[in-house]
Amino acid sequence: MRTALAGAVPSPNIWNSPDVYEVENTAADPDGVIDAAMAGIRDPGGTEFLDIGCGSGFHLPRFAATARRVTGVEPHARLAAAARRRTADRPNVTVRDGVAQRLPVADSSVEVAHARWAYFFGRGCEPGLAELRRVMRRGGVAFVIDNDATRSTVGEWFQRSLPSYDPEAVLRFWTAAGFNREPLLIRWRFARRRDFEAVVRIEFPPALADEIVATHPGLEVDYAVNLWWREY
Repeated sequence: MRTALAGAVPSPNIWNSPDVYEVENTAADPDGVIDAAMAGIRDPGGTEFLDIGCGSGFHLPRFAATARRVTGVEPHARLAAAARRRTADRPNVTVRDGVAQRLPVADSSVEVAHARWAYFFGRGCEPGLAELRRVMRRGGVAFVIDNDATRSTVGEWFQRSLPSYDPEAVLRFWTAAGFNREPLLIRWRFARRRDFEAVVRIEFPPALADEIVATHPGLEVDYAVNLWWREY
């Protein structure tokens, strides 16, 4: 049986190490900077909310607390199953198997869409952007959260792990696609040193991970991200 749907962009961190990725989700943005920035642009309360690439459903209960209805879409079968288990007691949450290029939701049905470190990484995601145009209601807002390689400690690590990554090209891509940029500074905050080291090892190549573990002390790291958003 196929583990992930055709067309899915592989995510080795969460696909191969879902338990460690859960630790990373818990450690990322403990101050709620991203959610606050989103709410300042379009409050998700009472909306039809779509989480694209919802993974094991980490964010779904939080969105469901205020949204009228939440749909999570995930291409990886085991992660989608985990998301369903996680939200089994949430009658306003539905988790569907699907990919960003073929969203299993109706035309003009979504008021707020959200993709956090999932699929929408710049050039190559045009089919997913076309699907957003199809499913978004007039006046709806789509949010995309991705790394900012130009700032912060994690940004530097990210750029070193992908030296071919061109942040200026990514900026031009999203600007041309009609998205606005909200630069944010969040942080990783871990409860235990071994959690920090485990997350570093699923996010970065072995040699770089070894260097990071050896040279970065403590349990916190500053982390720059871009919140891209567009009203439809």
